[in-house]
Amino acid sequence: MLINNLANRFQRFAVDEAVGSCELYKELSFQIAEDEEILEMCTYAQKGQPAPNLLFGAVHYLQLKGNSHGLKEFYQSLVDNPQPPKEAFPYFKDFCQKHRNEIISLLETKLVQTNEVRRCAYLYPAFCYIHEKVKRPLALIEIGTSAGLQLLFDHYQYSYETEEVFGDRKSDVFVTSEVRSEQPPFLYDTPPPVSYRFGLDLHINDLSDPEDELWLKALIWPDHSHRRDLFENASEYVKSNPLNLIEGDGVALLPGIVEQIPQESVICVFHTHVANQIPDEGKAQLVQTIDYIGEKRDIFHLYNNMYDAELHLDYIVGGDKTTETIGQTNGHGRWFEWRVTN
Repeated sequence: MLINNLANRFQRFAVDEAVGSCELYKELSFQIAEDEEILEMCTYAQKGQPAPNLLFGAVHYLQLKGNSHGLKEFYQSLVDNPQPPKEAFPYFKDFCQKHRNEIISLLETKLVQTNEVRRCAYLYPAFCYIHEKVKRPLALIEIGTSAGLQLLFDHYQYSYETEEVFGDRKSDVFVTSEVRSEQPPFLYDTPPPVSYRFGLDLHINDLSDPEDELWLKALIWPDHSHRRDLFENASEYVKSNPLNLIEGDGVALLPGIVEQIPQESVICVFHTHVANQIPDEGKAQLVQTIDYIGEKRDIFHLYNNMYDAELHLDYIVGGDKTTETIGQTNGHGRWFEWRVTN
């Protein structure tokens, strides 16, 4: 049963995520779904972890560490002119067989904690929208922060298929995205004020640690050079702007963090593409905690992958609760919908 479930996961990954985005991972996923030996290796992944992302990250990581093998000839991140993806699977399987123990060790210990900088493309208008409602500085609390790159959204500049540029125009991090809606989002020319930044995660990735930085690079798909560039540029901002990153259960830590934030700031709890790894009871506890905090002060909760793939914004202001759906978002931030109006 577990092997069948994993086979289905790889098939869905190929169709829903890799098609049109990463030909190498698409071709490999379809063939892994038919290969019981590799699927059995994936049973070592920690509960709740997305097996395709974790396996591909582990193999990429070992190659980035310098494990020499013919497989690297198919990775755009490793060679200038990669070989055709359709021919990659025999090399991939051979690599997995030769490095079976190392891969299993990574599957057992690593987490999928992609710090996708381009998701800030929809976080920027969302935080502008929140600030426009309350006109108070934002106290950011990110659950599943990894290395905290999204906590510095106001240090980046943004463009949405026009010549207009928003955010920090002096930034070396230039984020672009497509807005798929007739009504454009409300955008401040310069970022809304941020008073506090807290990042919570079961495992914090420290960008000053070469191993942590390498693992995050390994999670970036080999075809995605733009994502790598954004990651590397944003990493420099994190290294020069120390963040308050706290290791532990984000849901359990949340009330204590909120107590540290003065009433002059509005609480903004957010997480992107993380909640699918939170057990159902954890999701229920998070919602209850948000509601409990909302009895005492204003709070916003921005999230996706809790119940569906859409981006949602729930907020309690003056004791009144409102729920809104912002729209669909691409997993890597290449495009998003904007349905709400100011």
